[in-house]
Amino acid sequence: MKVLLDLNVLLDVVQNRVPHYRDSAEVLSRARTGEIQALVPAHAVTTLHYILAKAAGQPRANQTVDWLLAHFEIAPAGGDAFRRARELVLPDFEDAVVASLAEAAQCGHVITRNEADFADSPVPAVSPTTFLALLATTQK
Repeated sequence: MKVLLDLNVLLDVVQNRVPHYRDSAEVLSRARTGEIQALVPAHAVTTLHYILAKAAGQPRANQTVDWLLAHFEIAPAGGDAFRRARELVLPDFEDAVVASLAEAAQCGHVITRNEADFADSPVPAVSPTTFLALLATTQK
């Protein structure tokens, strides 16, 4: 199963955001072990680095981005993805870009804690908790 991870799921883990950390970390762990294929939007890499550099310093930001690049596929964001995002009727352009990238990569889901803003996404959005429950039912 291929999914696209929204930035908030990554931030849950790297910033230890309780109570969201546990399920978000479990999704990342399952991706690292190959149980699922998880992509990260290209623009999330730079945003993650910026946020971590401000909060924890440049070395931690660099280390985290290196880890991310070593373990996850990056969904490229070219002009076509941005043009498609502009066609989508989503309240936030960044979310539209995420949905567009997920669609282009033929992902089954966008994993996000911001499900409401993806209501009209061409790719269904689910929370990490809901996604783990879906995985459990498909593995039986």
